[in-house]
Amino acid sequence: MSIADFLAPEAWVKSDAGPLYLRLSRRLSEAVSQGLLPPGTSLPPEREIATLTGLSRVTVRKAIGRLAQEGLVVQKQGSGSFVAPRAPRLEQSLSRLTSFTEDMARRGLSTTTRWLDRGVFLPSPDEVVALGLSSDDEVARLARLRLADGRPLAIERAALPLSILADPSAVETSLYGVLAQAGLRPVRALQKISAINMGRDDAATLEIEPGTAGLSIERTSYLADGRVAEFTRSLYRGDAYNFVAELRLAQE
Repeated sequence: MSIADFLAPEAWVKSDAGPLYLRLSRRLSEAVSQGLLPPGTSLPPEREIATLTGLSRVTVRKAIGRLAQEGLVVQKQGSGSFVAPRAPRLEQSLSRLTSFTEDMARRGLSTTTRWLDRGVFLPSPDEVVALGLSSDDEVARLARLRLADGRPLAIERAALPLSILADPSAVETSLYGVLAQAGLRPVRALQKISAINMGRDDAATLEIEPGTAGLSIERTSYLADGRVAEFTRSLYRGDAYNFVAELRLAQE
């Protein structure tokens, strides 16, 4: 299918909801995801898109501007608008228990943290069960946005018993680094991975569209003596990660 056929208004304008510029931006985004507009290629000129869709140039300009804000399109003065290069996916091993900071450093990427919440709180019912606490115990909570080379990749929400992490403010970059210094670094973990569609608030934090595919990972980590050290719920951008596991033939 040509981009002209894909943008023909009878195929999408009436069937979608919301302002016209949002409908057009979604349609152009679909053209990118379906390969009709590959990374690095130029978008048709505003005048041509307006002719193909029957929309005003103001509406077309607003739609392209939104795609530029989302990072899907790069606008170059005097040259037009181009589909942004696709960011490479990161491969994350499921067989190694490492921290986000360690993973990114191994790839030569610089990491930054944007704190969303941090402190000591009463545990939620899920935290009570996962960490083996009583309802009147308290937990250290760390909620943060993890970025690599400035790109938002994951939201991590960790809960730990105060016997493991008494002062959440001691964590500046790597949680596992702080735990290692105290001789309390986890040595094994159980993880559950689920496919999700990102909610509005989390999508805004990760700078993606609501409803975008993502990965939810629940991890319960253990010390060498069997104590539960950490219960973490993380949300990963689906367009940024591939999770890889090595499988071996079971011995009969």
